[in-house]
Parts: sequence; structure tokens; C-alpha cells
Amino acid sequence: MRPALACFAALLLSTSARAEFSGNVALELQSFGQAPQFDDQFDDNLTFSFKPKLDGEWNNGDDLWSLELFLRADNEDAGREHADVREALWLHVDGDSEWRVGVNTMFWGVTESQHLVDVINQIDQVEGIDGEDKLGQPMVHLKRYQDWGVIDLLVLPGFRERTFQEREGRLRTPLVVDTDQADYESSQQDSHIDYALRFSQTYGDLDLGVSWFKGTSREPLLLPGLDDDGAPVLIPFYEQMAQLGVDAQLISEDWIWRLEFIRRAAESNDYSAYTAGFEYTFYGIMQTAVDLGMLLEYSADDRPEGEAGIFDNDVFLGTRFAFNDAQSSEILAGFVIDTENGSRTFRVEGNRRFGASWKGTLELQTFTNIDDDDLLAAFAQDDFMLLEMAYYF
Repeated sequence: MRPALACFAALLLSTSARAEFSGNVALELQSFGQAPQFDDQFDDNLTFSFKPKLDGEWNNGDDLWSLELFLRADNEDAGREHADVREALWLHVDGDSEWRVGVNTMFWGVTESQHLVDVINQIDQVEGIDGEDKLGQPMVHLKRYQDWGVIDLLVLPGFRERTFQEREGRLRTPLVVDTDQADYESSQQDSHIDYALRFSQTYGDLDLGVSWFKGTSREPLLLPGLDDDGAPVLIPFYEQMAQLGVDAQLISEDWIWRLEFIRRAAESNDYSAYTAGFEYTFYGIMQTAVDLGMLLEYSADDRPEGEAGIFDNDVFLGTRFAFNDAQSSEILAGFVIDTENGSRTFRVEGNRRFGASWKGTLELQTFTNIDDDDLLAAFAQDDFMLLEMAYYF
């Protein structure tokens, strides 16, 4: 990533572009309700994060640049202390084309419970198990707008390894993942150049996307091994893979229907997976400004038992409250239920603004009736509550 940052710094120094500075600083408390399942794990932790962003433009707005950094310090979990470049991007607009060069964070997908088609950025897993936080990805990205649709062409030079909790961290695998021994199928290792293509278009009330990716899988296989002291660990192995993805969202009056489907081919296995469901919204419930959304999604994965992911045969039931107030208050709560073994997880996420610059976030996560053979068994005693206060500037 260093060459990309050097080029970006040279761009900033070579232009008198107007710049705007923004971002946030946040203090986060995470408290676990049960004793840890593994030795050396902590009970509670306090973290500080800093996310500054610098934006600018020149050439009458046809050229824009952005630089966004992320840093976190943790009083207990050294593995969660890290820094990342989320963006270091130059955007050039030329008629019906947009060029993005540098480091960027982007999102594909429509479903709520998981994001199957979202394969461009690596997950920053020490930030949370929901997969919402991403590491910045170096890229050259061309977006073309046509009457018949939008085409995204991406060349992705350089690979970002997934972050994992260390021995003292909660929400980790039973054996620690030794990222220092990460291995690759490609002889180019983390220098392999990946490619992606996406077509998207709106047909009336239907938003449709079809994507293709070929390169290093962002999801490593975790293989048994030994560390330098001879202790058992898990070693991440990054395969080469090709993936065809489809995402669709249909809005029909108060209904939103969503679908994500993938077909993935790799040396370890070829498989298909999908998530499909809907959200129905009751507007202005009980003659108030509050909107209530009811969500239902089903996820399936046709890999053999033991090889499939967490969402192999699961149902997500959720509710979304949008209070439509001046503080932008929102609550999303939901259960994920494994239809085969009865394992259940429950999650609540709520946020609310305070004044013009402060935002509070509350999260609650529980794991109930987790089967011993479930991938979530390592988290069975990791119910937690998280409270964050962030100042935006």
C-alpha cells in the first residue's frame, strides 16, 4: 500500500485544491456478561478510536480526492490496536465515465443478515463479527454510465489479510489464528492482482446487479498448525477463487424484497449460497412519526456440513424502528436461528444523535442454546454489551 500512499501524497502536494477536514473521535466500552471460555481472555475493555477524513476538489469539480484514516487503541486487547488507510483516493469524472485510483472502501449487496456478493474489501474482523467493517483496498476502478446500465471494472493490485483476535481477545476461535504464518495458493502471495466486473441497472422498481470476481479469496481457510513454540494454532490459507454474484432489490409499495446469490469455484470446493427475504414497513405506527419495519430472511449454503459458513441453513427475524426525529434515532433488532440445531443469536443496534456533534451507539449481542458442533460454539460465553460515544467534527 505504500506506493499508492506516496502517489497520493504527491498529488496533494502538487495541487492547490480546496480541502475540507471532518471525522470523529470515539470512546467505546465493551462489557461481557459471562466468564471467558478460554484462558487469558479479558472481561471488559475500553477503546479509543480516531477516524479523520480530508476531502478536496479541483478542475471545476471534475477531479476530487479523499484521504480517510482509522486508528484504534485498546486497554486490554493488543490485537485490536491497529491502524488502517480506509481511503486514499483520486476520483476523475469524464463525461459518462468515472475513474477511481488509490485505496478505497466500497460495498456491494442488499440483504441485512449477511453480504454474500460483497467481495472487494477484506473484513476488519477485530472491529466486529458482523463483517460490516472493512480494510481499505488498493484499486483502479472505472465506472461507465450507459443507457442500458452501469458497468464497474476493477483491477485490484495487492491483497489485505484478514485481521483476527489474539489470545486475550474475546469472540475468537478456540485456537489462536497465527497471521504471521499466513499462506497462499498463488505464488505471488499478497501481490496477486485480482479482477472484478459488475453490471447494475434499475428496471422500474427493481434494482439488479450481476458481478464477477477472480482472485484471492477474502475468506481464508483456517488450517491446523504449530507456532514457533510448538503450540497448536490455526494458520490462514488464502485460495484463488472465481465468484459469480447476483443481487436484486424490488420495492413494491410497503414491501422491499431482497436477494443475494453466489456461485463460487475454488480448489477446496465449488458451491452455491443465497440469502433471500423481505422487509415490510408500517408507517406512522399508533399515529406517531415512528416507522416499524419487519424483516425476514433465509440463508442457505450447499457445502457439506462442517465446511459451510455460519449461515448454512438459517433464518433471520428482525425489526427496525426509525423514529424520524431530529436526533435520527434508529433501532435494529433481530434473531438468527439455525434451523438444524436450534442455535440462536440475538443482536440489537441502536444509535441517536445528541446535539449537533455527538452520537451515541448501543449494541447488545447474545448467544443462546449454541450447539457444541456449531461454528459459534467458541462464542457461547461471549454475550456482550457495547456503548460508544462519538464526537463528529
